[in-house]
Amino acid sequence: MAVIPGAKALRDTDSMNASPISKLRNVGISAHIDSGKTTLTERILFYAGRIHKISEVKGGGDGATMDHMELEKERGITITSAATQVQWNDMDINIIDTPGHVDFTVEVERSLRVLDGAILVLCGVAGVQSQSITVDRQMKRYNVPRICFINKLDRGGADPVNVIKGLEEKLDLTTIQLQLPIGLSNDHMGVIDLIKMKAVYFDGDNGEKVRYEDIPADMVDDAKSARTGMLDALSLYDDELLAIMLEEKPVPEDMIHDIIRRGTISAQFTPVLMGSAYRNRGVQLLLDAMVRYLPSPLDREMFALDLDNEEAEIPLTSNPETPLVALAFKLVDESFGQLTFMRIYQGKMIRGDRYNNSRTRKPARFSRIVRMHANDREDMDSASAGDIVAVVGLDCISGDTFCSEGVNYTMESMHIMDPVISLAVSPTKTADRDKFSKALSRFSREDPTFHVATDAETGDTLISGMGELHLDVYCERIRREYKVDVTVGQPKVSYRESPSKSVEYNYKHKKQTGGSGQFAHISGTLEPLPENHEEPYEFENKVFGGRIPSEYIPSVDKGFQSVLGKGPVAGFPITGVKMILEDGSSHAVDSSDMAFQICARDAFKEAFLASKPVLLEPIMKVQVECPIDFQGSIIGDLSARRGLVMGTENRGPLAIIDAEVPLAKMFGYATDVRSMSQGKATFTMEFMKYKRTPTSIQLEIIEAVRLAKTGKAAPPPAKK
Repeated sequence: MAVIPGAKALRDTDSMNASPISKLRNVGISAHIDSGKTTLTERILFYAGRIHKISEVKGGGDGATMDHMELEKERGITITSAATQVQWNDMDINIIDTPGHVDFTVEVERSLRVLDGAILVLCGVAGVQSQSITVDRQMKRYNVPRICFINKLDRGGADPVNVIKGLEEKLDLTTIQLQLPIGLSNDHMGVIDLIKMKAVYFDGDNGEKVRYEDIPADMVDDAKSARTGMLDALSLYDDELLAIMLEEKPVPEDMIHDIIRRGTISAQFTPVLMGSAYRNRGVQLLLDAMVRYLPSPLDREMFALDLDNEEAEIPLTSNPETPLVALAFKLVDESFGQLTFMRIYQGKMIRGDRYNNSRTRKPARFSRIVRMHANDREDMDSASAGDIVAVVGLDCISGDTFCSEGVNYTMESMHIMDPVISLAVSPTKTADRDKFSKALSRFSREDPTFHVATDAETGDTLISGMGELHLDVYCERIRREYKVDVTVGQPKVSYRESPSKSVEYNYKHKKQTGGSGQFAHISGTLEPLPENHEEPYEFENKVFGGRIPSEYIPSVDKGFQSVLGKGPVAGFPITGVKMILEDGSSHAVDSSDMAFQICARDAFKEAFLASKPVLLEPIMKVQVECPIDFQGSIIGDLSARRGLVMGTENRGPLAIIDAEVPLAKMFGYATDVRSMSQGKATFTMEFMKYKRTPTSIQLEIIEAVRLAKTGKAAPPPAKK
């Protein structure tokens, strides 16, 4: 029989109720845009007593508590992740509400990096959508256990069976359904708890009164069948439960909870709950499940790298007496200084003490520690392992690790995607340049996916990010927060240059100008990397017999890498290249680090041009949701944009269209798709991969870049 690994250890951990950390949960709430996660968070805050009035995300009013930025309240979307803490059943829960829009996916990434568990919220109508898949991938990257909550069962077309099927087929999850809905759409009234075998209703003005009743007579058979299916699935993970079922004895509730907890923490399966956050149904049961099934910091294995011991992997312990290890995972610049969000993995953080930054190896004083509640804060004298807090006035960057004296550890860095779109921006008034620069500096420190650069040829300031909305929000924040009116240029696509065939190189750099000269000689092969290779560049040393002194090998690698930023075809970054160094020679007097760097740089340029380089363009994964009546015209339009329609699915009156489309053809699509569908279609878009640009398009791009350099004409707008 398959038994969950580490089951005994987890049981032992559960018994450690004397330790406060066992009563702590660090939970993130993530989902596709408009699945209702901020609405769900608002209800959690209300039922846990953190707020005393429910505010809605949309429809006027003050906006949701966790959406504290004016832009978030106006647009009805979450732009930045927000943290708070609530208490439920004598447990402390640190909650982070994350954005659903893919342009702000770094907020989800850095939140999941430091969390112990997550709630994956799914729309009961739309089910598993494109961003659901992205969030699932992020959870798996950081091994974050999750509970699924099927929301919006009060909407027309809600189908939880179809949603669970999507979880299993699209996300490859093993699901354990813990509840049945009592009615759907307008008939949705509550849920059936398959563990207690009771119907649960939510009374009162805001659903605050939880009422347990007998299961409706017309649903008894369905409930019994669903409970049997749940127990059969759980018995695969516990021999004791299997034996009880074979003997046809009643199964204790505590045993079911224990198996679900262990299976959830070890990611063997995912519990599924359901309800309607907007209608105040099912949220309290989700809170019960959060404290019951998701791990405490004690249940998670955490490791750091010891920088003083060749980056050896060191297990971290939650003992407050051990040296502090804390990770800065998010920065927010404010008028009174930088606010640094931190997850404490080991030891204890005390206000006023000094801790070393393992990157700079310099100490920093933690003069003020606060616990965040959206945009409000509560001062703390100390914080212990497992806590998520913020430190005021600290000078550091996202990803820095802080340690007590005597240890020099670093935590593994986060996965950060490269930007795919750029805009030329400038302040309308020359007098605003200082404020403009200050804004860009702040935003680039806060957001690792927001890049700022200067075009060497035009002198333009270029901002780069994950999509049009991403950059639009930052331009609007510059106008509002810094009172700087900005002029925005035409969006530009971040193309890449890549070799299309292997070539050999044999290059000698020789320069004699009196006195000691320069000499370096290298030979080898330039090879294209596979299309889906994770790294853009690889270097392999195959030099034997000391033909090139070992101290110059890193110089060759450094010389190759110095050329990657700007390719010779059209000035775009180079990717997908592997440089193999096989042979060479040196001179006892004239060879040097600089000579080999110059030699490698020139050899790379010569070999790259001989490799028949091609341009790669970013391909976006696009999902359009529209009424079926408009399906044909929208598919035709996507095809006209050089898009490849990967599939369509009808869900009631709606059609879901999945396509892969070049980013260059997607500018302004929000306006176009609305006009094609009488304003009834919505879409999401996220970066998928780089793909070879058709030859005719490549020639157009190269010509446009050439004309832009000469000043004869600007590159044509990249839209349909």
